[in-house]
Amino acid sequence: MNLKQKLDYHYKAFDKSQISPDPLQFLHLFNREKDIEAIGFISSLFAYGNVKQIVNTLNRILAITNYQPFEFIINFKKKDYTYKLKGLKHRFYNEDDIILLFYMLNEVYDKFDSLKHLFIMNYKINSDIKKSISLLSDYFISLAKKMRSRNISLGLKFMFPSPEFGSACKRMNLFLRWMVRKDELDFGLWNEIPTNKLIIPVDTHVAKVCKSLSLTKRKNADWKMAEEITNNLKRFDKDDPVKYDFAICHIGMRKIKF
Repeated sequence: MNLKQKLDYHYKAFDKSQISPDPLQFLHLFNREKDIEAIGFISSLFAYGNVKQIVNTLNRILAITNYQPFEFIINFKKKDYTYKLKGLKHRFYNEDDIILLFYMLNEVYDKFDSLKHLFIMNYKINSDIKKSISLLSDYFISLAKKMRSRNISLGLKFMFPSPEFGSACKRMNLFLRWMVRKDELDFGLWNEIPTNKLIIPVDTHVAKVCKSLSLTKRKNADWKMAEEITNNLKRFDKDDPVKYDFAICHIGMRKIKF
C-alpha cells in the first residue's frame, strides 16, 4: 500500500468503540451541544502528559461537576463552587489555576453564551486559524490578569499558549478538530469553519510518527511543524487533512505497526 492507502486504512479502522484511552471519550458521554462544547474545552486543556493521568483528572472533574459540565460552569460564581475544586491539580496546573479557569469560563459563557460565539467572532474578521487561536489565548490571559490582579502563573501561561510565539498549540487545535470536523469521532458543532482550515494537533506521538512517514522534516514540535504536516496531509485529502490526526496519534500511543 502507498502512504495514502495506509492513512485511509488506519483512519477507517478507528471508530467510537476504540476511542479510549483518549480525552475525546468524555465528549461522547453527552448529547447536548452545550455540554459537549464545555467538556470538550476542558478536556482539551488537560490533554497533556500521560494519558492515564489525563483520564483520571477528567474523571475527577466530571464527578465534581456531577456530570453536568455546562450547568456547573454557568452556576460556578453564583453558587461559589470553588470548594469543590480544592486539592485538584494536574501536572503544571495547580489548584488556583483550575479554579481561575472555571471563573473565566463562567465569565465567557455569561458574556458570549458559548465559546463558539467568542471564537467565531474573531475568525470572521480574519478567516485565519492561527490568528484566531492567538486572539482566544490573549483573551483568556487578559481575563486572568483582570481577575487575579497579580502575575500570571506558569500554569496559566501553559494553559493558553500562542502560535504567534511558535507554540504548536496542540490542545487548542485538538479542541477545534473535535468542534469543526464531523464523523463518527468528531462532532461538527462549529460548521462556520471549513475543515481545510484546521491545523493538526502536534504532540510527541504525532511528531514521531509523522517524522517516520516523512510528513515533516522539522526537528521541533512547533507551529511550523504542525503547518508542514497539515500541508503534506492535504496531498491525501485537500478538504479534510486533519481527519488523519486520531489515527496518527494512536498509532504512536499504542505502538501499532504502520
